[in-house]
Amino acid sequence: MGNMYSVLMIGVIALITIILRFLPFILFRKGKTPGYIISLGRVLPYAIMGMLVIFCLKNVSILQTPFALPEFISCGVVILLHLWKRKTLISIIGGTACYMYLVQVIF
Repeated sequence: MGNMYSVLMIGVIALITIILRFLPFILFRKGKTPGYIISLGRVLPYAIMGMLVIFCLKNVSILQTPFALPEFISCGVVILLHLWKRKTLISIIGGTACYMYLVQVIF
């Protein structure tokens, strides 16, 4: 591939990204957002988080060593942190750090 092809490809990707970012502001001006879009905005973040949890735990084997202990312990840490602080980002970072520590150091 030549340099011109790479530059054009990056330009097209940037243009599409910009269009996708500004399209909702163009389509749904203040006060004209349909109700179903607003309800999706309330529901989808939780659905996406649930899908991510399922995706992360889908290949976990409870029949082989370490019997999914790092995953279950980290999930528990996420739950406890969220119940304690009620901050999603702190829960995610704490659970990830716990999992990485368990996998790299203990298990």
